[in-house]
Amino acid sequence: MNRVPTTCPVCSEPLEITRLYCRSCDTTLEGHFEVGRLGRLSAEQLDFLETFVRCEGRLNRMEKELGLSYPTLRSRLNEVIRSLGFPLGPEPPVLSDDERHRILDDLAGGRITSEEAMRLLQREI
Repeated sequence: MNRVPTTCPVCSEPLEITRLYCRSCDTTLEGHFEVGRLGRLSAEQLDFLETFVRCEGRLNRMEKELGLSYPTLRSRLNEVIRSLGFPLGPEPPVLSDDERHRILDDLAGGRITSEEAMRLLQREI
């Protein structure tokens, strides 16, 4: 089945759903229905969101699966957040490779605990 279009192909304004039909019992509902927040997303944004959920919200897993960089994924996530009508929070800090290696070296050398290493590494998620 095709996805429900949410914008007018002529003027690009949002479409309003006015009729719903049940093939099973032949019932038709007429009125004014909203598509909801997810209905505002483009097909590409929905695909991104499905991958995000499948990867349990971990952008580092999405990097591997989609072959995209963290900044690109973060930008796409911000676009989805805006499209859903939510405000964006402050950008989370991103650890450099050197910082990540330093944390792991400190863990291996016994200078920090595994809990502290996890806390420091999770700043990037």
